[in-house]
Amino acid sequence: MISLSNSEDGNVSTTAATERLARAMTVSSGEFSLILACCNCVTTQQQILNSLTEFSPANIQDILLTPELETLYTTLVTTIGDTQPEALMVRGLESVVAINQLIISTNLIRNEFRKKFRFPLVLWVNDEILRKLVWLAPDFKDWAASTIRFDVPSNQLIESEQQAISA
Repeated sequence: MISLSNSEDGNVSTTAATERLARAMTVSSGEFSLILACCNCVTTQQQILNSLTEFSPANIQDILLTPELETLYTTLVTTIGDTQPEALMVRGLESVVAINQLIISTNLIRNEFRKKFRFPLVLWVNDEILRKLVWLAPDFKDWAASTIRFDVPSNQLIESEQQAISA
């Protein structure tokens, strides 16, 4: 079990990360930027999105990807059409069956993102997807500033739980 103080620290950390995400979207308003938001819990992602409106006056469009997706860029272009939202959140990468192919194709056409999108693009990733981006799409991933983390990596969480049990 994780102690109450750790839970409180987690809430403070999540609030700070949410404010950081809102600030990153505001700073990038009107131009393309890639923002990686790392959260290993889908429920937490939704809670953060719900509370984000408190920190950001931006009109944020949210897209939830489906497992059969083959390309990220084409899906986003098709979904938003000619509109340019103030920010675009993309969730569900962890559910995509052919994720390796999707990430590789995203890297290959990365320049199209900058040409077409004039808004911050927030990709919600978990630790596994983040590792895949580093290995399979290093050029695309390099466009992102440091990753905004909303929870501890799963291996650290397991270590914390094991330490709490043995204490």
